[in-house]
Amino acid sequence: MSRRSHHIDQAVGLRIAARRSTLGWSQSVLGRELGVSFQQVQKYETGANRVSASRLHQAATAMGCSVADFFPARPSAEGEVELVHPVLASAEGRGLAEAFARIPDAGARRALTRVAQAMAGA
Repeated sequence: MSRRSHHIDQAVGLRIAARRSTLGWSQSVLGRELGVSFQQVQKYETGANRVSASRLHQAATAMGCSVADFFPARPSAEGEVELVHPVLASAEGRGLAEAFARIPDAGARRALTRVAQAMAGA
């Protein structure tokens, strides 16, 4: 296998980043939980370095989720994986999703969804 990161490693990294961001954690906070530097977390999240099974389990435990949550739902016929929605792969998209999740009133969330759909022309 080449030195390029594998698409599964990238997908796992994106999901780690999304979960960390949802929790409001910096890469430094996750690094402390895992006993690694924020730079190492950054490498995991970009897929530059693979996350070992034990480290993945440690991350899932620290972030209160399942190891399975870090893996794509299913591979496609070409071997590509279903990645985190492209919007959630960006810091702006994650910030919007996090803010939306913190709105306690369901009616307000529905109203905001309608506003966003109207702005998007949907």
